[in-house]
Amino acid sequence: MPVNVLMPALSPTMEKGKLAKWLKKEGDTVKSGDVLAEIETDKATMEVEAVDEGTLGKVLVAEGTEDVPVNTPIAVILGEGEKAGDVVASPSPVAAKAAPPSPARGEGSMIAAPSPSPRAGEGGAQRAPGEGARVFASPLARRLAKSKGLDIATLLGSGPHGRIVLKDVEGAKPGAASPASVAAPKPAVMPAGMADEAVLKLFEQGSYELVPHDGMRKVIARRLTESKQTIPHFYVAVDVTLDGLLDLRERLNLQAPKDKDGKPLWKVSVNDFIIKAMAMALMKVPDANVSWTDSAMVKHKHADIGVAVSIPGGLITPIVRKAETKGLAQISSEMKDYAARAKARKLKPEEYTGGSAAVSNMGMMNVKSFQAIVNPPHATILAIGTGERRPVVRGNDIVIEQQMTITLSTDHRAVDGALGAEFIGAIKMYLEEPGLMLV
Repeated sequence: MPVNVLMPALSPTMEKGKLAKWLKKEGDTVKSGDVLAEIETDKATMEVEAVDEGTLGKVLVAEGTEDVPVNTPIAVILGEGEKAGDVVASPSPVAAKAAPPSPARGEGSMIAAPSPSPRAGEGGAQRAPGEGARVFASPLARRLAKSKGLDIATLLGSGPHGRIVLKDVEGAKPGAASPASVAAPKPAVMPAGMADEAVLKLFEQGSYELVPHDGMRKVIARRLTESKQTIPHFYVAVDVTLDGLLDLRERLNLQAPKDKDGKPLWKVSVNDFIIKAMAMALMKVPDANVSWTDSAMVKHKHADIGVAVSIPGGLITPIVRKAETKGLAQISSEMKDYAARAKARKLKPEEYTGGSAAVSNMGMMNVKSFQAIVNPPHATILAIGTGERRPVVRGNDIVIEQQMTITLSTDHRAVDGALGAEFIGAIKMYLEEPGLMLV
């Protein structure tokens, strides 16, 4: 029978993708493992392979189509003896795109989702006093409110998106509030920014052009908005003296072996030292090497360091796995490879997902200091400013030293202030005395 080819989930966070290019056309013979199409996610361009053999009977989604939801049929493979007329109509990708997503996933988190219809016996849709909005409440909360003679529209919800849950009803007393005295809860709506019309009317017609958001920009906007709204950030900053590190770096690069053309096989950068120092600091201060979940603290056994890499249209954070076990030359080699493939959008999902902490370096852009946004599941991110010669007081003397400012952004749910100070202090120690990373 005909087999549907579905839009695959190419990463744990992927919900939609762009069907960039078909590499097979209708009527082509297909074998298991053949590459059928190229899919663009928010981070990379990846290939879709056939898992069945037969004939590509029908293409359901044209190349160039954006925002195709995961698990939407994109093509049909026919078995031996089957014809294109045997293809049964599949759900329309356009219809799938039009369906409002769940508020817990994707861009749907930017709007309030409609409440499901109440079950029989649980009463009709409740209305807030003076408003037409539906009251969001769990079925159990509705039943208990009814048995206690409470008007559920007068209660304040403590559940997700203002939903009224059991404990809200258990603590309420009949007559304690009335529709006239207590405003009914409204479903929480995450701010999505100003609507197109509200923005455009502020500018003269014809004085601008519209550049639609691509998938990467949408995901960056969504994830960082969620991060700032849900993670209680705090920041600590210190100045790091780089003279010892720069001297060591110069000596190491002079000792690099050469290839047959006389070019060094590796060249370590200040950023490579920073990655290594952060990894070593996480091993020295293991309580900072964590990720937050609602039920438990995830304590990592290794330091997997994400490194922010700027690419056209956004950024991506490839992960240096077990960085505490790797030498500077290996870290340097990995980062050069990651940066090249990131710019070509050729990274694999496992190369940029996860990690326990991150580094964002804008020193090469002459930025003195900045505060980065924590990107879950990380609990910390280190922002690196530019290195510059500064006057520093040493004893009773003023000396000139090469310094840079580093700023640690921290998820306060997972890492408290004293622990954050201890962690950034360990990073500073390893950067100022890089030889300690060898012992």
